[in-house]
Amino acid sequence: MTLKRENVLIEALPYIREFYGSVMVIKVGGHAMVNPQVMSDIVQDIVLLRFVGIHPIIVHGGGPEITEKMERMGKKPEFVGGLRITDDETLEIARMVLVGNINTEIVSLIGRHGGKGIGLSGKDGKMIIAKKKPFQKVMIENVEHEVDLGWVGDTEVINTEILNIVTREGYIPVISPIAMDVNGKALNLNADTIAGDIAAALRAKKLILMTDVPGVLKDRSDKSSRISRVTLDGVDQLIREGVISGGMIPKMKGAATAVESGVENVHIIDGSVSHSVLLELFTDSGIGTMVCKD
Repeated sequence: MTLKRENVLIEALPYIREFYGSVMVIKVGGHAMVNPQVMSDIVQDIVLLRFVGIHPIIVHGGGPEITEKMERMGKKPEFVGGLRITDDETLEIARMVLVGNINTEIVSLIGRHGGKGIGLSGKDGKMIIAKKKPFQKVMIENVEHEVDLGWVGDTEVINTEILNIVTREGYIPVISPIAMDVNGKALNLNADTIAGDIAAALRAKKLILMTDVPGVLKDRSDKSSRISRVTLDGVDQLIREGVISGGMIPKMKGAATAVESGVENVHIIDGSVSHSVLLELFTDSGIGTMVCKD
């Protein structure tokens, strides 16, 4: 039987009351970035959060788009341990795609849905100070080598001042994962990591990580085997058991670190599901996996 509209609103009410006035960081990536309708639905959800008294902050990635742009320009992407080797030319392409294209498009979508978006990168207001990653050790033909990733960074400091100012004035910040070091040199950072760092610095109520899967699955071939809630201890156990594997491992470890650093809960959801943010936050069952302390 179809749920009546009034029942939907009644189910959402206690969540709206609980979340009122809180900060939520939403990392957008994966399928959402290449499907205009899905992206529009996500932004519409985020604008709605602002109108019910929540302070959303968007962090976006853009890996596939950067790769596509590089290949069109005749440059072959190279990765080590999932991180893009970033020389001067690659950094300039990343800045073009992230700051010039994706960021401005999300800000435009926010305006289209009645909100006030403001585009930022980690360089603005010295919001994110980072340091260049050290050489990475990799095995090539059973011989250990050290590889320089180039202009790839790790977060050192999150300056929350500019975020506090713009969210207080009703704006939705849209953040590109480009930061700078203490000398002003631009660095490319991982968007999932930045989202967790910002959420921890702001002691956000929620960190939402959008992926291309429904969450953590006991059986990866069965979407109905989704695990709706995982504790910090449970993350390590599921990794040992092989339930969490591949690209989900760093995402879940990052989620656990964010919770340990003061974020109340982290939600890993499928960004391709229409209005996934609202379904996860404002319904009893949710649609993803929530990582919590206990």
